Amino acid sequence: MDLLELVKTVNGVLWGYLLIFLLCGTGIFYTLRLGFVQVRLFRKAFRKAFGELNLFGKRADREGMSSFQALATAVAAQVGTGNLAGAATAIAMGGPGAIFWMYLAAFFGMATNLAEAVLGQIYKAKDDRGQVTGGPAYYISQGLNMRSLAAFFSISIIVALGFIGNMVQSNSIADAFHTAFHVPPIWIGIAVGAVGAFVFIGGIGRIASVTEKMVPLMAGIYILGSLYILATHIGAIPGAIRAILVGAFNPAAATGGLIGATIREAARYGIARGLFSNEAGMGSTPHAHAVAKVDHPVEQGLMGIVGVFIDTFVVLNMTAFVILCTGVLDGKTTGIALTQKAFTSALGSIGNPFVAVCLLFFAFSTIVGWYFFGEANVRYLFGSRGLPLYKAAVVGFIVLGSTLKVDLVWELADTFNGLMVFPNLLALIMLCPVVAKAVKEFESQGRE
Repeated sequence: MDLLELVKTVNGVLWGYLLIFLLCGTGIFYTLRLGFVQVRLFRKAFRKAFGELNLFGKRADREGMSSFQALATAVAAQVGTGNLAGAATAIAMGGPGAIFWMYLAAFFGMATNLAEAVLGQIYKAKDDRGQVTGGPAYYISQGLNMRSLAAFFSISIIVALGFIGNMVQSNSIADAFHTAFHVPPIWIGIAVGAVGAFVFIGGIGRIASVTEKMVPLMAGIYILGSLYILATHIGAIPGAIRAILVGAFNPAAATGGLIGATIREAARYGIARGLFSNEAGMGSTPHAHAVAKVDHPVEQGLMGIVGVFIDTFVVLNMTAFVILCTGVLDGKTTGIALTQKAFTSALGSIGNPFVAVCLLFFAFSTIVGWYFFGEANVRYLFGSRGLPLYKAAVVGFIVLGSTLKVDLVWELADTFNGLMVFPNLLALIMLCPVVAKAVKEFESQGRE
């Protein structure tokens, strides 16, 4: 067995069953332990998120960023190519019913994401230059006193997101623009790398400024385009809903046998793609939530609920309904190609360019978010002295990624993504009393 096949086998175990069980189990555990907090505090969470929406908020500094800027930075990472390709892959492999299981995973994931954000806030720290920072490495080392495990997490996320993950994102942008506009991939890589370097060099202030504007803009464009398609295919919406509900428990009936998926496959692909997209429990978004300027940790935990909701129930859901309502599911096409086929079917010649532009926004916002998450872990391991080399390395990987299509690199990204989950979930379970105490205190004070 060569290295590629070995890594594929490992990923099959990690993402096929093990991580699905652990991530969903943690979400169910927190949902029950916190009394369905994502339902009880849902209205309060949305009032806070949209009450603080501001495209030109106060510039972030070494003391952190605003609560909305932190949410935007988290969503920037959550809403990525997975929202265009993830739903398509789930439907193509597991049938329309996979979307039902995606919803279920996201529902429980909202409780997990709240817990991550709360812990990020409670255990945040300052680096050697007085810059506020935080994330799982900090609550693993401070809350559990497991410094070696925290270091393992930090190394995993730097490799998974900062380096390999951002190669995947730049490759997706280059592929889409080469297909839509016939631009050589290397030029796209250089352009994305240059803009990325400009953002990274500006530090937390520029990152927050970019995400607070980019996230509402990119989500708005994609949602409006999708709603237009759904409006022109409004008669197909009831059938799409029926296919999702029936397909969750009888995949063959939902597609007339077009996709030979079982309930097990529908659940597996739906849950896996959903978790991979919204990142609940993976330990990435707490880095953004940790640096928010809030009066109480649970205030930012509410933003964690909103982040998962926007990613799965809004943006990713749009992709799913466009695919199902345009009737392009053929049992052969999958991934981003299926999404492009759906938009082209509805929008004609502008379909491919529309998807390419949306992909640019989605993937670049993810690059910014993932860079920031990796930076927090470089600060944890090496302090601020490690940042110049990290910035240069990320830009190099962005440019390199636009030119490569190496299966091993993509499989390794999944592997390192999986590896960083274990330390984070261990901390989430062991520090549950800390989260529960914070939520109880927050509610007893009647905070808004």
